[in-house]
Amino acid sequence: MFGAGAMTNSIPEIRDADLLFVIGSNTTEAHPIIAMEMKRAVRRGAKLIVADPRSIWLSEIADLHLQLQPGTDVWLLNALAHVIVTEGLTDQAFIETHTENFEAVIEAVADYTPEKAEEVTGVPADMIRQAARMYATTRKAGIYYTLGITEHTHGTENVYGLANLVLMTGHLGVRSAGMNPLRGQNNVQGANDAGASPIYYPGYQRVDDPVSQAKFEAAWGVPLSPNDGMNLNVMMSALAKGEIKGLFVMGEDIVLSEPNAEKVERGLNQAEFLVLQDIFVNETFRFADVVFPAACFAEKDGVITNSDRRVQRVRKAVEPPGEARPDWVILCDLARAAGYPMPNYADAGEIYAEMAALSPKFAGISHDRIGEDGIQWPCPDSEHAGTPTLHMDGPIRGKGEFQAIHYRPSAELPDEEYPLLLSTGRTLYHYNAATQTRRDAGPVAKQPRNFIEVHRRDAKRLGISHGETVKVSSRRGELTAEVWVSPRVRRGCVWMPFHFGESPTNRLTNDAGDSVTGTGEYKVCAVRIRALQPAATPPA
Repeated sequence: MFGAGAMTNSIPEIRDADLLFVIGSNTTEAHPIIAMEMKRAVRRGAKLIVADPRSIWLSEIADLHLQLQPGTDVWLLNALAHVIVTEGLTDQAFIETHTENFEAVIEAVADYTPEKAEEVTGVPADMIRQAARMYATTRKAGIYYTLGITEHTHGTENVYGLANLVLMTGHLGVRSAGMNPLRGQNNVQGANDAGASPIYYPGYQRVDDPVSQAKFEAAWGVPLSPNDGMNLNVMMSALAKGEIKGLFVMGEDIVLSEPNAEKVERGLNQAEFLVLQDIFVNETFRFADVVFPAACFAEKDGVITNSDRRVQRVRKAVEPPGEARPDWVILCDLARAAGYPMPNYADAGEIYAEMAALSPKFAGISHDRIGEDGIQWPCPDSEHAGTPTLHMDGPIRGKGEFQAIHYRPSAELPDEEYPLLLSTGRTLYHYNAATQTRRDAGPVAKQPRNFIEVHRRDAKRLGISHGETVKVSSRRGELTAEVWVSPRVRRGCVWMPFHFGESPTNRLTNDAGDSVTGTGEYKVCAVRIRALQPAATPPA
């Protein structure tokens, strides 16, 4: 819609914002450093709107907490757009100069009134109106979101809905505003930049573009396919069907992190050959045929690209242990063993130089140029200082393209058999699959085991109490977890982290994928809870 898949603005700009709209992001626990900037802005006087089904730390200091029913984001976003359009709060000059297809959005949001939205989302209509007015009338208003928006079967529509709000209010190309996805792990942005994608070469150059294909064929000396590859969700489905015979897993614990984990395990058991490349043993290792020990970030040179497109140097501090080696050294040796004459790169800097030479967005970045603060792409030449704020001269793609969207229910909703709605996420004390954090005594002492947050009325109805161990089941699997009776969740909803290999929450989650990205629906699935022991019968 804008022409670049990354934060439009920079992390340091957050502190100067006048309004923060945080949606689908438990920022203080999942992105604590960025949350510090948000707290700084609020202390300075910025308004804060939080849209999240749970009560989170940020909602305690927010001016508005839009506590919506999980999976109803499109209803909420279209209702906000409805208010902005019907109350004349749009930036008409920006729309006319820099966008296209706005008429389709006007038509699409016409029926998404705040009153109807309240019935679906549970957010009061007056609060929706207030949020829309606050956002539309504040110049330095930024949107910040993460996996609570994207991990749905309609995640792409959720992102479109947010981008519509940015375009109709002219909050693009403005410092401390824009639309800012907070990446789920360090260097997710860098991995995408480098072409770890089924549809892009490095630098977001489409594999089906003949010019890009010809350029990379000439550089790499081999014919390349113009066809899109499989995204991760499609790969896991193909693996379970026996259509993928071999798999190379690098820096990822797919048994713990992928939805419908039992299906993933069935696929791994059928695979003829599995190679893992990682720094520690994890849950996926028990399926491996070959393991390549890799060096961690402190044991190698290279770059990491932050959420805000900031390319930063990583310098080797210590030697890797045992047989561990940098990832690029392993991959180059593997390529040569497979028959491809991979160049004898002198170091990681030479590899980045090759990528920059082939990718206009990074053309001016090199290891030698990167200073303490990093360089933000686009950086087209060696004289360019980098780009802290994107789209300041209008959307990079030329015209920002509005997308008309409509609500679709999540793939699986509660029913009589599975009456509770489960959402999942991260905690402050563990990081993703906890391959690293559960090896340290501090985080383990703070959070030693898996748990499920349950509303007190649901706990009372189910006859379960705080601290009790229960069985949690879905249509895909079951596990045991400790009950946390919590005011943070809505009635009828439960919440679990996914960090614990002995109680893997993703045995429960739904692998129904977004139609565009394939991302699994981690945030909405139906479950039931059963006490492990029946309640004792009181004496007569």
